[in-house]
Amino acid sequence: MHRGIYEAASGMLVQETHLDVITNNLANVDTPGYKRRISATADFSALLDRIEKVSEDGETKITTVLPADMPFKGREIIGSVALAAIFSEDVMDTFPGVVKDSESQLDIAIDGPGFFAVTDENDNRFYTRAGNFTLDSNGNIVNPNGLMLQGEGGALNVGNNPRSVEINRKGQVIVKREQENEIIGRVALFTFERPTYMRHQANNLLTPTEQSGEAEDVDAANIKIWPGMLEMSNVEVVTEMARMIEAQRIYEGASKALMTHDEQTSKLITSFSRG
Repeated sequence: MHRGIYEAASGMLVQETHLDVITNNLANVDTPGYKRRISATADFSALLDRIEKVSEDGETKITTVLPADMPFKGREIIGSVALAAIFSEDVMDTFPGVVKDSESQLDIAIDGPGFFAVTDENDNRFYTRAGNFTLDSNGNIVNPNGLMLQGEGGALNVGNNPRSVEINRKGQVIVKREQENEIIGRVALFTFERPTYMRHQANNLLTPTEQSGEAEDVDAANIKIWPGMLEMSNVEVVTEMARMIEAQRIYEGASKALMTHDEQTSKLITSFSRG
């Protein structure tokens, strides 16, 4: 194995992934509630140094050991590819986006940490910071893709022919009818122990992972909503463009290194064949 070629190629692959993450961030710069993702790398030895062990409680856990202590069964360590890079993970930046005034009474923004919960027709639950909601033909409060906003007791439904619908600072949904006003429920908010590890799905939706932990209800007394407001994306175009230029330059550098190693290898083969 020619280490130089492998290490240069691994660097190019990593930067391609970085560019994909940055491009996706830029594509969602105007998406309400979108949280940008940040990619991270690790050296190749960090991947090789992890082995799985079954603990006494029967769970499989990943532990890190030194290369010299790994059971190679008679194989001799002749070197390493520690300079090779791999894509480690990408995490979500939970820093809040700018909150702007909205003309819709059902647009809401979360004041502080937390996520809205929405469900589809199959009762699959997703989470989001996007607060751009409307009413569907059945009186459900839904997001632009038709997923139903969840309250403390399930999906929030305002019934037929309301005069108007408002959501107040405490998250209470107030339906104004001809004769009276009615509070039909309260918007539910959820938090996670490590929300940075939540995964993005299609349509600006999030799902929890083992690393993020399970959803925890926000106590009603701690719910704070900005009615008539909308949280925008936390993507900063200038920052992402700077990251894109950096990734492109690193990619170009790794590409030149790969070509140099390839030329040297060709010269070496030619020299030996003549000898």
